[in-house]
Amino acid sequence: MTTIEEILKSKKKPKEIVELLAEALKRDKKLIAELIQCFENGTTAEKGNCMEAIEYVTKENPEFAENCLEFVIAHINCKAPRVKWEACRIIGNVAQKFPSKIQKAIPKLLENTKDKGTVVRWSAAFALTEIAKSNSEMQKELVPEFKKILERETNKGVRNIYLKYLKDVGL
Repeated sequence: MTTIEEILKSKKKPKEIVELLAEALKRDKKLIAELIQCFENGTTAEKGNCMEAIEYVTKENPEFAENCLEFVIAHINCKAPRVKWEACRIIGNVAQKFPSKIQKAIPKLLENTKDKGTVVRWSAAFALTEIAKSNSEMQKELVPEFKKILERETNKGVRNIYLKYLKDVGL
């Protein structure tokens, strides 16, 4: 059994599993290939744990995502809500570091703004506003979208992300 498999299959609580995965990834960046393989063959819970571990690492070290950004973008619209929201958060964490690479995530993120899950919509809002902050070209494209989203969004927390962004940029 591989390092990542051992962690995923351990009888620990999900939070502990995510922390162990994140620590392993921090120690050895090459383990990302192993994690991606385990994700592809894993249960829904294991997929969520894998994506959350990447989110943990990218929060402190956005550069880490360089070798897994395509993978993350490919799973933004996964059926599993936890995978969706963690993928969105990863994009938000790395938006400033990889502005051109994450542009292809925008249509998928916009799709998640219509998700029935509040956490998915919140995470998409986080990612989209981080993209707009770090890329003036994308800002021009995204601000009108934010205004449309605000017309339909009912959750105060999600709305506040867009409103804070628009206020911060003077719109």
